[in-house]
Amino acid sequence: MPDRVAKRFSSNSPLDGSQAGDDGNQASHPVDIYVGQQLRIRRVHSNLSQNELGQKVGLSYQQVQKYESGKNRISASMLYAIASSLNVSVGCFFDGLPQPGSGEAVTIAPEADERIAYLATAEGRRFVEEMLRLPPKLRTRTLAVIRAIAGDEDKAEEN
Repeated sequence: MPDRVAKRFSSNSPLDGSQAGDDGNQASHPVDIYVGQQLRIRRVHSNLSQNELGQKVGLSYQQVQKYESGKNRISASMLYAIASSLNVSVGCFFDGLPQPGSGEAVTIAPEADERIAYLATAEGRRFVEEMLRLPPKLRTRTLAVIRAIAGDEDKAEEN
């Protein structure tokens, strides 16, 4: 996470609308990014596209994309509507964040975001669905083949 983002979060700066927006000049707040990732996870888990979720709550798919990326901050009322449409509590979007005032910075793993983004694609969902159709032993062998193809032979042999 860039130092300026970590500093802004740990400095207890105000969370007004001036910190996240469409101007592109300011970095998104780490909490907005985290909540967006959680939104994407819950949406994918519910097997909804960005368009389908947007239709349920009166948004365009582009607005859902901006929320998921953390580029735009989600208002409390919209977060409530999204949680209701996904049948989850509003609090689940904040699970895993440090307690306010603890001094801990929020860390966002970029590789986790990349994985979530892939799973949100049609190809990613098809891949997972097909893998789940395989018996467990064959899944393990398939994973070993994928690792070997990707160049991780040592990891493939460990399993």
